[in-house]
This record gives sequence, C-alpha cells and structure tokens, in this order.
Amino acid sequence: MKARETAGRAGSTTGERKPPVDYVVFDLDETIYPRDAGVMQAIGERITEYLQRYLGLSFEDAVALRRRYVREYGTTLRGLRRHHQIDADHYMDFVHDIPIERLLHYDTRLDQALSRIDAQKAIFTNASRQHAERVLEAMGIRRHFSRIIEVRDVGWEGKPDPQAYTRLVELLGTRPERIMLVEDSLRNLRPAAQLGMITVLVDGEGYGEVDFVIDEVWQIGDVYAALCQRSQEE
Repeated sequence: MKARETAGRAGSTTGERKPPVDYVVFDLDETIYPRDAGVMQAIGERITEYLQRYLGLSFEDAVALRRRYVREYGTTLRGLRRHHQIDADHYMDFVHDIPIERLLHYDTRLDQALSRIDAQKAIFTNASRQHAERVLEAMGIRRHFSRIIEVRDVGWEGKPDPQAYTRLVELLGTRPERIMLVEDSLRNLRPAAQLGMITVLVDGEGYGEVDFVIDEVWQIGDVYAALCQRSQEE
C-alpha cells in the first residue's frame, strides 16, 4: 500500500486505541521542508567554503572532494573524520551558519498534519541539534517533536551507517517495527527497512523498496491515518 494510493481516503485517527507505532521519526533537511527552499544549497556553499578555508583547496577541488565524500560515506563530515583531523563541532557550527529564518516559514498543512498524528514524533538528522531547533522554530512546528536525535547522539557516524539506526532504536526505547521513518533519501531508508521499520519516502521514486511514497511531507497525515485504519481492521 502506497500513500499516493491512500491519500484522502483514510479514516479518522480519533478514538480509544493504541497508536500503530510508538514514534513517527522525520529526517530534517529536505524532508521536513521542500527541496527548493534553498537551505541545503546554502549549507552546501558553506561546506565548500570550509574545505577551501581549512583544507587549502581550490573551489573546484573542494567541490570534487565534497561530492566524493558524500558518494562514498553518505556525508562530507564522515569523510573528513576518516581522512582529516578536524574539529567536528567547529565544522558543524560553520556549515550551519546560514539565514534559516529568511529561507523557511510557517507551513500550515504540515502543522495540521502533525497535529493529526497521536504517536510521538522525533527528528533524526545528520545535522546538529541547534540547526534542527532553528528549522523547526522557523516553520512553527517545534512543539510537535518530543525528541531531536542528532549526529552526535549516534557517535558522529549518522545515516546511512546501519549503526546509526541501531542507536536510534536504543535511544527511542522501542522496537524497530514500532517506528515509522520519513525520509527524502532512499539510500537512508534502506537500513531502516532492513531493521523492520515502516519506511516513507518523500519526493522520490522508491516503489517496491519502501512501504509508502508521498509527494510532499504534509501527506504523512494521510499515511498515518491509513496505517491506523489498517491496524484497526487486522
């Protein structure tokens, strides 16, 4: 069952019942907000600047190194920690020093969708907690989230390292099958699916590899309602 097939047809989530999952966990960047918001573009520019300034690279070499580390390790930071002696905290502060409040704004549909979900909600990000707080505050949805799990919480490895997902489960204190993970990256959903989590892909092609595919993150409200309805029928 895919969200594109069920959106708008699911029943209400109200009533006396146990939620079908304990946590709905969201990736942050380009999941909780649209890809075209400009946030990751700004962060990417800061990453390139960091590589130029602190590794002494040309612009072209910095861009090439960043692309290689993302391809091989999932994030630039993981590559830097393996091959360079950097201060990871300084790196995180530097690359996330962007004008979030000018790029993101209140999202009515997402706010309403999150209100429909009676399971606990958390953020699981390769970014910093401070960056996540700024994003959620700018979008007016911070109150919905009981947990923010950042890259430091999973030993700096982050997604898509399988150990990060195992650590996520431990931190949430539940079982993988009681977690729904919402992501814009199919690469980052595969380890979650292998553990048994319910997987939701936002704005991507993942039929056959994930449980649900949605076009926009606010449709998670319909996914959750459909899951509740299915749970009641079983």
